[in-house]
Amino acid sequence: MFDSSASFVALRHRNFRLIWIGLLVSFSGSMMQNAALLWHVSLLVSPARKGLALGLVGLVRVVPVVVFSLLSGVVADVWDRRRLMLFTQTAAALNALVLATLAFRGLSIAWPLYALAALGSAVGAFDLPARNALVPTLVPREHLPNAISLNTIMFQTASVVGPAAAGLMIAATSVGWVYFANAISFGFVIAALLMMRDLPVRERGAAAASDDISLHAALEGLRFVFRSPLIRSTMLLDFFATFFSSATALLPIFAQDILQVGAEGYGWLYAAPAAGALVMSAAMIPLTEQIERRGLTLLWAVGGFGLATVVFGLSRSFWLTFFCLAMTGATDSISMIIRNIVRQLETPDRLRGRMTGVNMVFFMGGPQLGELEAGAVANWFGAPFSVVSGGVGCLLATAWIALATPMLRHYRRTPAEPIIVQPVPPLPAPAIEGHETDSTAAAPIAVHRPHRSSHSP
Repeated sequence: MFDSSASFVALRHRNFRLIWIGLLVSFSGSMMQNAALLWHVSLLVSPARKGLALGLVGLVRVVPVVVFSLLSGVVADVWDRRRLMLFTQTAAALNALVLATLAFRGLSIAWPLYALAALGSAVGAFDLPARNALVPTLVPREHLPNAISLNTIMFQTASVVGPAAAGLMIAATSVGWVYFANAISFGFVIAALLMMRDLPVRERGAAAASDDISLHAALEGLRFVFRSPLIRSTMLLDFFATFFSSATALLPIFAQDILQVGAEGYGWLYAAPAAGALVMSAAMIPLTEQIERRGLTLLWAVGGFGLATVVFGLSRSFWLTFFCLAMTGATDSISMIIRNIVRQLETPDRLRGRMTGVNMVFFMGGPQLGELEAGAVANWFGAPFSVVSGGVGCLLATAWIALATPMLRHYRRTPAEPIIVQPVPPLPAPAIEGHETDSTAAAPIAVHRPHRSSHSP
């Protein structure tokens, strides 16, 4: 029988609960700013250059990721991850405040937006490995799949709320207030990090003791990823699928020129993928541990992502477009959860930052370079052709990876892998100093710890 309390078991650990709530607010602000930045750029360039100008946003964001990905992963593995996040969150807040100041003063050229987008991406290149390496240490290993599912639904909730709020705020006020709201949102993560206590001590074995910020340490992470067939194949699938099907940068063109729905309609279209992902993420919380054929599920999900993109490019109806975008989010949510479970469970803690650093090139490089590709094709052949051809490219890339990687096609949850049904600690009472449940206290006793084969996530 399904135990509904097990769907939220990771939130019973105080430190994870704090960062989860803080990131929910912060991600909402960041999604508001992402939507506002594209809209802002579209207003500052001529109609003939709009597609390419929007695509350039992706290019300036991906360059810092490529430059800093290996270094940032090593830094996350060597430095204190909480302190590193405090620095990156503060820097991101200052970046948003500069954007707000420029907007309030009536910015008339686009290049400062590109420069600040690149700076924000550089900060994020150091924040993401630290965050992804910190979170798995806040819950027991047996609760990690649940924590990943909850993080996914948190991110998708923010992705719905943020763009929709941005569209309404832009229509009612200006983009400057969106940037300012994002700057405030980072304070919630900073507060959560400062409120954490009793963080687990990181174990440093013989190999970890020799880690430092060096080329050797960076290359160790790179070798680990490319010698792990499952991790490598999921990253390649992520990159090629998002490279061909990243049409988010073209949404201002669809909203303004094709569907003619204005700023409010743009906000809802931008939020549509996350709306679909939110619904699917909620369904995946109890279903994640039930999926046996995870490899095939991943491949079919990415194929559905490409198909929905094709129909989106052909649509001239607002509601059909909204539905197709929502389906891209729903299918991507399935893919994201399965990919993250594989990567987190198959990566040693001392290499998690470096694994995330390498992964950044794939999962951030794909969409951002894809936006540049989509903008260039839209500039030459029109936005609808750009979207449709990208969806076809996603389908072809998925088929190629499926045929080239039998291990991924046959990958499944092993029979020995348990579905967690053991008792969990009761929800804590309202915050009383010294009485909250955290990730190191009241951990449930595992009924069975299976032997994990090389094919087990």
